[in-house]
Amino acid sequence: MDNVKQGYREGENKAKETWRKADGEEDLADKVGNLGDDIRQGLGNAGDKVDHEVDKASTDDIVREDRR
Repeated sequence: MDNVKQGYREGENKAKETWRKADGEEDLADKVGNLGDDIRQGLGNAGDKVDHEVDKASTDDIVREDRR
């Protein structure tokens, strides 16, 4: 699921960047918008990785307890 979310975020970012460049210019507002989108994408992907690792760690703990 994380890969699906990541792919969606990247596709959404590319679409927004393309739309901002559609007028032939890339002004400061476009660059700020792109930077904000990149930051949001990075934070979203990082959050997904943290969630995955937490889930993995908690599953590993459950498996270890079952073996006792």
